[in-house]
Amino acid sequence: MTEVFEALKALVTGFATTFKHLFRKPITEEYPEFKRPLPVRTRARIILTLDPDGNERCVACYLCSAVCPVSCISMQSAAKENGRRYAAWFRINFARCIYCGLCEEACPTSAIQLSSFFETCEKDILKLVYEKEDLLVDHGGKDTEYCFYKYAGIVTDVGGKGDHIKEDKPVNIKSNMP
Repeated sequence: MTEVFEALKALVTGFATTFKHLFRKPITEEYPEFKRPLPVRTRARIILTLDPDGNERCVACYLCSAVCPVSCISMQSAAKENGRRYAAWFRINFARCIYCGLCEEACPTSAIQLSSFFETCEKDILKLVYEKEDLLVDHGGKDTEYCFYKYAGIVTDVGGKGDHIKEDKPVNIKSNMP
């Protein structure tokens, strides 16, 4: 018997909520003319950022493409003469992207970041495939001072072994012998 009363109470509560909203004035936002402010942590279109020296941050480690649940990221790695790795080409298919942010979290160099730009609607689906040139921006994104090669411990034009931030000098293994 109490189950019947609980069911009726839930039904009346639902109808009361509907009845209350039935007489409210509707709120219509004219979207293209009025754009509501987005939250700070909005995740939308992916961008590729630069380090403070103006070089590409992406080292083509393939972590972003490996973690992507819909496989919308592809790239090809290459290396410069000074030892720096970079993406020879980088491609994202935004028609498949679900904007989950896993690529941003997986990126060890903070190269991939999600911006708040969300208006990517196109009639031609092939226009939603972005190349590296379309994704590169001329700033450091959220972390403007971070440079992967200053911490990585890789010999490049930034520094040799033991010259990087929080890195000890290499140990001579022959000095450890008895």
